[in-house]
Amino acid sequence: MARWFRSEEMEYVSLIVNEDAAHQCLSDLGKLGVLQFTDLNPDLTPFQRRYVSYVKRCDELERKLRYFGHECDRFDLTIDNAGTVDNFLNTPNSVVSSGPGASGGESGAQLLETLEAELEQYESQLKDLNAFSEKLTMEYNEKVELQEVLEKARRFFMTDAPRLAVSELTSGSERVKHDREVNLLEGGGDPGAARDMDMRFSSITGVVASEEKARFERMIFRATRGNCYVRFAPIKEPITDPETQELMEKHVFIVFYKSASIELKLKKICDAFSAHRYSLPDMDDAPAVDRMLTENAQELVDSRHVLLKNQDTRFRLCQKLAAHTERWTWIVLREKAIYHNLNMFKADVSGMLRGEGWILSTSLDEAREAVTKAHSNMDLSMPSLLELMPQPWPTPPTHFTTNKFTYAYQEFVNTYGIPRYREANPALFTAATFPFLFGVMYGDIGHGLFLFTVGCLLISQEEKNENARLGEMMGGLHAARYMLAMMGFFAVYAGFIYNDCFSLGLNLFGQTWKFEGEDSEDGPENGEEAYQLSEYGSDDSVYPFGLDPTWHVAENELLFFNSFKMKLSVILGIFQMFMGTCLKGLNAVYFNQKLDLLYEFIPMVLFAGSLFVYMVVLIFLKWSINWNSRMLDATCIDPDSDGWGSSDYKENDGVWLVCDQTGDGTCTPWGHSCTGYDTTEEKCSLNFGGSGDGCQPPNLITTLINIALDPSSVDEPLYEGQLGWQQFLLFVAMISVPILLLAKPFFLKREMDAEHDRRAREVVHHSDEGVAHAAEHEEEHGIGEVLIHQAIETIEFVLGMVSNTASYLRLWALSLAHSELATVFWEKAMLSTLNMNFFMTFLGYGIFAGVTFGVLLMMDVLECFLHALRLHWVEFQNKFFKADGVRFAPFSFKNVLSEAAASS
Repeated sequence: MARWFRSEEMEYVSLIVNEDAAHQCLSDLGKLGVLQFTDLNPDLTPFQRRYVSYVKRCDELERKLRYFGHECDRFDLTIDNAGTVDNFLNTPNSVVSSGPGASGGESGAQLLETLEAELEQYESQLKDLNAFSEKLTMEYNEKVELQEVLEKARRFFMTDAPRLAVSELTSGSERVKHDREVNLLEGGGDPGAARDMDMRFSSITGVVASEEKARFERMIFRATRGNCYVRFAPIKEPITDPETQELMEKHVFIVFYKSASIELKLKKICDAFSAHRYSLPDMDDAPAVDRMLTENAQELVDSRHVLLKNQDTRFRLCQKLAAHTERWTWIVLREKAIYHNLNMFKADVSGMLRGEGWILSTSLDEAREAVTKAHSNMDLSMPSLLELMPQPWPTPPTHFTTNKFTYAYQEFVNTYGIPRYREANPALFTAATFPFLFGVMYGDIGHGLFLFTVGCLLISQEEKNENARLGEMMGGLHAARYMLAMMGFFAVYAGFIYNDCFSLGLNLFGQTWKFEGEDSEDGPENGEEAYQLSEYGSDDSVYPFGLDPTWHVAENELLFFNSFKMKLSVILGIFQMFMGTCLKGLNAVYFNQKLDLLYEFIPMVLFAGSLFVYMVVLIFLKWSINWNSRMLDATCIDPDSDGWGSSDYKENDGVWLVCDQTGDGTCTPWGHSCTGYDTTEEKCSLNFGGSGDGCQPPNLITTLINIALDPSSVDEPLYEGQLGWQQFLLFVAMISVPILLLAKPFFLKREMDAEHDRRAREVVHHSDEGVAHAAEHEEEHGIGEVLIHQAIETIEFVLGMVSNTASYLRLWALSLAHSELATVFWEKAMLSTLNMNFFMTFLGYGIFAGVTFGVLLMMDVLECFLHALRLHWVEFQNKFFKADGVRFAPFSFKNVLSEAAASS
């Protein structure tokens, strides 16, 4: 945990390698994944880099592999898994795992050449097969369409054409109707000739897409002004598009017309709609039509046979490619990463390359050993060096070593911002507080157990899901599996504290409260007051764990739970915010920032402690006081009554004193004679001051408000001397604000003045007035920024403590909403149907299960998650977290390949 509290220590190193051994050195360093290189050629464009040609070659190989993947997808083939990234990195460099061309230890250049030759061969084969397939598909489609056109046209001329002709000859009215449909061009002909059976019309036949049928017909009608006759017939079997390989529905059409100008228009319309036109023989020549149908059918069979052979060849080739595509992709990505990082090196000396970067201090020796080993394997004379050098800038990158459990919490923090180098890591505390605060809001034994079970199920499937291709949602759930289990665990824990299971109280440890008549058949009467089974304050009166189930059936249940959960929310919130403030002090101590420690951290602690921590003290103090005894101390009782001498009275050592009874005959337990007009202050023996004098439980909110608004008095004190203590704490809080606002800028100003005087003496020594003026301007600019920054810091902290404390009340609000929703669902969906018949009970249970799953197990989980997220990002982290660090991005094959596998 100590390594997780602060980021790993970094060292800035210089790597000098022989150019011939550079590839092997980076290959071994990439397997380690501990070194982040710095670009030593920032002035060069990507196309001016030394190894840009190799990167381009890798890009081209990636393009080919994407093409292979696309072709495999067309056959619904799944790309075979290349195994785990670790196993891949530990195997020797080779293009394929088996085969005559495979080798076990190829260099980078040889590996690229071999892979290029291999993939070029497969790409050319696949392209040739695809081109031939497209050509065959087009020819096959043409033959299918021609066959359909011949059959549909012959059927039309054999059935519809004679019927239409006879109808025209025998019926004048039908002729008029037919004329309206055909609407042949008028003029230039004898009306009697229109009824001549020997008159022949020209026709165009073809095939058009079904989705274009309506638009195609409408366009023909408008272009020819209705002077044509169009018939359509659907093709039953869909036809494959040669380009997209998708099935398309098509229709055969035949258009009759009687004009050369109409023919020209029709041909243009067919071309515009990509309709294929086919020339047919004279349909009156039946033998010619039959002969053409027979020949086309035979050609259709031959084309289909060749097309299926082509498809089978492509399928077998894609099967072979699917077995190696992912491994080839990983090889290309690995080589591309090597050359990309080599482009950051600088060639200071011929034959040698120099690189610089950040490395983990704990991995320095391991990296040196890897570089030395890689260089010695090349048998080169010039050695490779990995040496420390001064840092070029003051802030190294930030890196935390995480495991399966801590990874999700670290990403949780990194999403908001990367911690500064060696800054206190919020993720360490988030791992404990985030699931706990979620549990406080979601506290329910039944619902929390469901969430815990889901987390455990994901953990049990860990090895299976680790190497599986998961979607974005399942990948996120897999990464957060331990977080989900912890959230469920703490929800169950909080559910036991609240004694709440699906809105029902559990009688796990018996009862400490009981109602009169609750064991009878009729139950207790409304308004019946419960009594304790043990003496108040005794060990037996304390419930063993959580809350007594009797509270769930009491009329004042909501009032009690609201008070309890509200105070609990305030306590947890102030504790977490104060812990964040303490972390600010730890950072100041670690970085030796004395001004921040003395004039920021200490005033912040004093301000938070004097007002807000004091609030927590008052809450616990109020909980710990025996108010039965204190209120009894200011109660007038008849000495002759049964209540006199009660064991509940603990003040004055429990001794009851009889007064002189000069008033109305009643006395307080400590011997004050009551008159019936006495105030609580007169009847109370504690003499703490105020109207309550210590014998009346105070309203804590009013008490806290009056600390600032009415500091001269305490109306209902809890302890003796409370007024003096609160005035002292108010003074501490008030004096800490100006210290926080002005102290740090004041001392920074003194340091700047001292630095200015030193520079002025240097300027006088060198007689440079321009330098003096520049130094004065820089000083004024610097102190102004400091004052503004400190003012913002002070306002944000002072007002933030108030608003953030109120923000933690969301713990109470969401817990209340969760329990009340569960109660409503149970009462309205289940209880209301239990006394009905079986069917209604079954239906009620279905409704109850559905709304519980949808609202409480899905929506409410997300809601509580987001609110807990906000409490950590805003209320907790803003007390100390700068979030302006730079993430350590080492040259790591594992990271590169894992990201590629996740995105594929």
